[in-house]
Amino acid sequence: MDAKDKKIATDLAYEMIKEVSRAIRPYAGTPEAGEKVKIGADGTPTSYIDIIAEDTLVNILKNAPVLSYIISEEIGELKLGKGTKRSINLTEELQRDDLDEEEKPKLIFLVDPIDGTSNAIKEIPAYGISIAVANVPEGRLATLDDVELGFISNFGNGNFFEAEKGKGCWLNNEKVHPSNVVKFSEMTLGGFTKSGTSTASKLVDNARRMRVLGSVVLELSYVASGRYDAFLDLRGSRIIDIAASKLIVEEAGAIITSKHGEKLNNPLSIYEKAIVVAANNKILHKQIIDILNDNQADIIGKVGIVSRVDQDKAILFSAKLVDYFLTNGIEVIIEKRLATKIEELKQNPKLHKIIEKIIKESPEISEAFKDLNLKINFKKIAKDINEFKCDMSVVLGGDGTLLRAQAKLKEETPLFGINMGTVGFLTDIEVNETFSALDKVIKGEYYKEKRSKLVVSHENHYYNAMNEVVIMTDKPAKMLHFEIQVDGETIEEVRADGVIISTPSGSTAYAMSAGGPIVDPKLGGFIIIPICPYKLGARPFIVSDNSEITVKLLKKGKKAVFVMDGQINEEASYLEEINFKKADKSVYFIRTSSKYFYERVKDKLSEGGLNKNNGCL
Repeated sequence: MDAKDKKIATDLAYEMIKEVSRAIRPYAGTPEAGEKVKIGADGTPTSYIDIIAEDTLVNILKNAPVLSYIISEEIGELKLGKGTKRSINLTEELQRDDLDEEEKPKLIFLVDPIDGTSNAIKEIPAYGISIAVANVPEGRLATLDDVELGFISNFGNGNFFEAEKGKGCWLNNEKVHPSNVVKFSEMTLGGFTKSGTSTASKLVDNARRMRVLGSVVLELSYVASGRYDAFLDLRGSRIIDIAASKLIVEEAGAIITSKHGEKLNNPLSIYEKAIVVAANNKILHKQIIDILNDNQADIIGKVGIVSRVDQDKAILFSAKLVDYFLTNGIEVIIEKRLATKIEELKQNPKLHKIIEKIIKESPEISEAFKDLNLKINFKKIAKDINEFKCDMSVVLGGDGTLLRAQAKLKEETPLFGINMGTVGFLTDIEVNETFSALDKVIKGEYYKEKRSKLVVSHENHYYNAMNEVVIMTDKPAKMLHFEIQVDGETIEEVRADGVIISTPSGSTAYAMSAGGPIVDPKLGGFIIIPICPYKLGARPFIVSDNSEITVKLLKKGKKAVFVMDGQINEEASYLEEINFKKADKSVYFIRTSSKYFYERVKDKLSEGGLNKNNGCL
């Protein structure tokens, strides 16, 4: 955005603020202001005072001498200017290549005409307008990074914030800066939490003051000016609400991120939302992020390493990891069979050719093999997995290797998965990202993701499964007859090739191949999926993970095999019951990115090649 465009945008923003303020002034605090007129483009009810505010600013942009796009709470996405007004889909519009230069807008306005509408209706002096102005990018979608100007005016008391990217932030024409508070006991916290968010209550309980004014844009701005020390919205703020205030916060020198401390760079859209956490400085922000993620970024002092041992690359990469951790002052233990394989490779006269082949086939990790240190006594630091006592277990392989490792670990040791398998839904990172991710982990820049497990009981024997339990016939091409109960109530009696009881973690494995839904691992539930049922009406169920599931075999003379995570096989006979409950112990994964699940599902499914027996090796 050049100086000329910034001047045009600023003048239009000033005019909108002035005219909207004038238009709504007679209605603030009146019954008429709160009349519900319609449902807005964002899906929320629209009050009469909102309509007045939005109509005013839309008319200003419609009659402006330049074309622009607008995203606004009530009316949605429009193209305005030079007397025209047209509804658009901004994402589609930005991808068009058939527009003449004169038809291409240079500006995108993101506007919340009145943030804090309820306050305006009741004449509580905490409501105002938010205007962000973004550049129209070439050849890509617009994001929060494209916002260059931000304006927020509190109509209740006349305060006016504005910011320009790279130049700073001003309140009533004076530069502002955040506070320097670093202790919870001195903190003024504003924000919105969600029901059942116990970690947020720790913040509220420990803060000196808690404020809820009912206006996200104003309260975020108060972090910039030092009135608040921190603000969070765990419900999810609309992008139109935070676009201007995000710029104001950052230009003042404060911090604003996602719940997991990641940069906010969402697409500009009427439908887009983001959970936001803002704080005055890095110290306080880091403490808040740690608490919201259940204080789980512990110091890593001892690491265990488990690897697939049928692949030279994985075995030697494990040796590189041992050297990496020891160099960083971290104690290491490795699985016994891995130690044996490394020692065998050390003695292999063709080792240099093996390494050359790995470098040729995997150039993205060639640096790791150029200075490989194999002088370590690997057998001296080796133990059985069930003897591991460490702060983190690094697992190299596919999901099968990871499932095997977690099943053998006696303690709830957090797992850090490095994908050296076929698909790797559970593994956190690809092998070429290993050391940059581990650098973050060592610094404490990570969080722990909790996953539930199943405990399976049959004839007084107990087993655990993290992904799924598959019950099927012990003879190919034969059907079984099942009765499936949930908390004692029969939900299905079905003839089928088998049945799957899956956790959310296993929803992307065999369960998905059998027609089950993909389930967010944060959901507290289990999935019941008949495999190739004879009855067309038999469909998958999702049940609470507080429930007990019972599967009973109803056909005489037929045995069934039930398989836990593709690792353990057991048999069941006629009228025997197999029971499933949520295990007391959970599984924890160390994650360095909050965008683990949905992006990974999208990427992995676009690759194809899912292995039906766990989506893994």
